[in-house]
Amino acid sequence: MLYVLYGEDDFSLYQSLEGIKRGIGDQATLEANTTVFEGQRLTLEQIKTACEAAPFLAERRLVIVNGLLERFAARGKSGRKKAGKATKQDDCKSFAEFGSQIPDSTILVLIDGKIKKDNPLLRELSGKAEVKVFYLLRGEGLRQWIQRRVKESGGSISPQAVDLLARFVGSNLWIMAKEIDKLNIYASGRLIEEEDVRQLVSYAQEADVFTMVDAILEFKGGLAEQRLRQLLQQGAAPAYLLVMLSRQVQLLVRARELREQRKSRAEIQDRLNLNMEFVLNKTLEQAGRHSMERLKGVYHRLLETDLSIKTGKYVPELALNILVAELCQQSSLQAAL
Repeated sequence: MLYVLYGEDDFSLYQSLEGIKRGIGDQATLEANTTVFEGQRLTLEQIKTACEAAPFLAERRLVIVNGLLERFAARGKSGRKKAGKATKQDDCKSFAEFGSQIPDSTILVLIDGKIKKDNPLLRELSGKAEVKVFYLLRGEGLRQWIQRRVKESGGSISPQAVDLLARFVGSNLWIMAKEIDKLNIYASGRLIEEEDVRQLVSYAQEADVFTMVDAILEFKGGLAEQRLRQLLQQGAAPAYLLVMLSRQVQLLVRARELREQRKSRAEIQDRLNLNMEFVLNKTLEQAGRHSMERLKGVYHRLLETDLSIKTGKYVPELALNILVAELCQQSSLQAAL
């Protein structure tokens, strides 16, 4: 039996892989009958040897190959010789032909990340394998997944809490599953509400920092001071808040520079190392609404505040309050610039 599992949602992909493992039978003997390969350097002879080996004290054996489809993905224009390209095509056909020769005693699973539908090996294997694609969940699909996960874990959640959780965590289901487990334990049988998400989810404070950054950049002193006060009351350390503010403004500067260089969204995400969709979306939105002069002015003032704390000029909480008050005064900023 041949499976092809690929896509960006690696959480659901590996859940599917675990389902395949459970379907094989005795899990105690499965480990001794499992072989894992990295596909980039795998030879046809290696995979044949593994697949054709008889299971040890079991009916089935499992062979898992990571990244074999990616190996045959088109790389665009290059200076490679045609002979090399021909060899790659031959290898692709050889692996595809073996896909229909797998012994009944072996289950072969090919695992990959994001793969284009015109991938040569994927095309060749489509009629010979059970192919499952795992796209990142967004919008209604993500909300439905959250509701289902909460219910399967023995809990219940309000629609408002679902929306907030989806906005804070986004499509990373590994993190989402952990946050849901935390919320279920905290709620202890009652309905998970919006306030529970705000108090417990790791990204809630980061979302409040985004709101504070927005207020500062837009000279909304009252809102910025309110957010700062709330974060401090929730137990956020002043040093942590200063680091988060500095990090976010630095990201905005870099994001704006990359946008001016006409870099794609995917490239900006990679350059800034922003894995969370919520964080990426908010960063791009903020970077597009504020001038480079304003961003750099705020960033330099943050550095000055950090120095004033480290030299003992101000205690951290007082330094933060002074910083927010000064940054939200248009005249003070213009004088500084």
